[in-house]
Amino acid sequence: MSRTTPIADHGLIGDLRTAALVATDGTIDWFCPGRFDKASVFGSLLDPDAGSWRVAPDDADARSQQYYVPETNILVTRFMTEQGVAEVHDFMPVRRANDPDHRQRLVRRVVTVRGSVAMTMRLSPRPDYGSLTPTLWQEADGVRFEDGDVALVLSSTVDVAVEDADAVASIDLEPGEAALFVLEVLGPDDEAQGSSESDVDDLYESTATFWRQWLATCTYTGRWRERVNRSALTLKLLCHEPSGGIVAAPTTSLPEEIGGSRNWDYRFVWIRDAAFSVYALLRLGFTEEAAAFVRWLSERMGDSSGVDEGDLGPLRVMYDLDGEVPHERELDHLAGYRDSRPVRVGNAAVDQLQLDVYGELIDSVYLYDKYSAGISHDAWLDLQRIADWLMDNWDRDDAGMWEVRGEPRAHTTSRLMSWVAVERMMRVARRRGLPGDLTELARVRDEIYTQVMEECWDEDLGAFVSHIGSDTLDAGVLLMPMVKFIAPNDPRFLSTLALVEERLVTDSLVFRYDAERFSDGVESSGGQGEGTFSLCSFWYVEALTRVGRLQDARLAMEKMFTYANHLGQYAEQVGLNGEQLGNFPQAFTHLSMISAVINLDRELG
Repeated sequence: MSRTTPIADHGLIGDLRTAALVATDGTIDWFCPGRFDKASVFGSLLDPDAGSWRVAPDDADARSQQYYVPETNILVTRFMTEQGVAEVHDFMPVRRANDPDHRQRLVRRVVTVRGSVAMTMRLSPRPDYGSLTPTLWQEADGVRFEDGDVALVLSSTVDVAVEDADAVASIDLEPGEAALFVLEVLGPDDEAQGSSESDVDDLYESTATFWRQWLATCTYTGRWRERVNRSALTLKLLCHEPSGGIVAAPTTSLPEEIGGSRNWDYRFVWIRDAAFSVYALLRLGFTEEAAAFVRWLSERMGDSSGVDEGDLGPLRVMYDLDGEVPHERELDHLAGYRDSRPVRVGNAAVDQLQLDVYGELIDSVYLYDKYSAGISHDAWLDLQRIADWLMDNWDRDDAGMWEVRGEPRAHTTSRLMSWVAVERMMRVARRRGLPGDLTELARVRDEIYTQVMEECWDEDLGAFVSHIGSDTLDAGVLLMPMVKFIAPNDPRFLSTLALVEERLVTDSLVFRYDAERFSDGVESSGGQGEGTFSLCSFWYVEALTRVGRLQDARLAMEKMFTYANHLGQYAEQVGLNGEQLGNFPQAFTHLSMISAVINLDRELG
């Protein structure tokens, strides 16, 4: 059943180290113990035989709904049957500074609300992305199994039996009664702590308090506060607290095209995505997360000081949480979500040149320096070295921000963001009085600007094109007024926006490029093709806002809200039938929504 559960029919829980997806049928069908990019132990989202943890009524006709406990990331799945109503409360306690003995836990609390609902718990762990079938055994503290150097122990307040490689329990509660299941992740030398009912109550209250206290620092109080709060809470779940990195999504290989091969691993830190996340978090007043990412970024910049920059430059476009390069491989034993293969771990984008990331990186540092504590002397020296390389290489062909796997091109957005990098270096140097060759920076800035205006502009089309020499469009040019490259009322941008609306916009949804005119080097399955890109749809809302079309922007925004799932979360794309496609939830989508909401709210007054 979990194999065909729609991507959107999930909620996310997490502990700022890793996360789990909980389907509306009561199944946890994605969980990587330890941290985001480790191997899954529950992976039935990608293959029915790759492991799951299901708690659900025995009544096959039960209906379900999900909601979050207000202002938290505690997820409630409510089941309604002819016999009564029951709830499953799912959460992961967050490590606190005064808790040195903290263990990573998945907590599932089952409560009968009305009547008497017979339910079954079935834990089916399948470590290493479903390639292993573990041996389970009973211990005094619960049911135990091991995954390499990690052991997992299931403790419970009801009797649990071992059936082959599964742990199973029957649940029959009277109104107001509760059954508890706690899956504890242990290191090689750890002892299980177990959890009583009072322990779980304490964990629940401390977890709820943590999320509410965190959200209370949000500075946004506008029209769409609930939606912004949920997006902020979702982005926070994608923050890896120990390192400061922000992953693009907690999943791998959820398809951009059902049955196709556009299946990527997003459980890593993209410089681009994380930099935009810093912008969104700063706009909401979350300076600690921005500071943590800048520290992570400073380590990457410092690590690159002695590398052979070669063709790829001083920074890779993405890293794992440790700052290492996650090379791509395929897991042939997995069927893939709805038979969308291959399933990939790692990502070959690490070996691409994507020049736009330098603009997003330096812009995020500029914003942090402007609105927070400011950057260090060493960080400035690293930025200077990176900017020097960019000024010598900005006009090279590259893979662009959409990470095309075909031939490199002279992408307009790569030049646009290179301009941003150089221009923001000038701003930081002037505002802080930091050393830098402002004359050379200005020369390169003007050179890039001139090339974009002359060679990336097609006079016959009356639009900025996707790359030099083409007649195709790229929704990335909607960023031009947002990054202050061009005035929103400039005739060139207005005519570009009009052509984007004609070619790339369908209702409120926006394709990132015209697939019929633009090859990205990935074969299509012959189906409906990839969906519209929700990031670009929110960029479109912001572009409409900036050109003064406020009612059009508001209507497009409200329509985009209808494509969120039942919890207000978004995947990467929207398919032809309105279903969510791609990895879920997607940081890019939520951060662009936050930016679009804040700007539209301000203009509406």
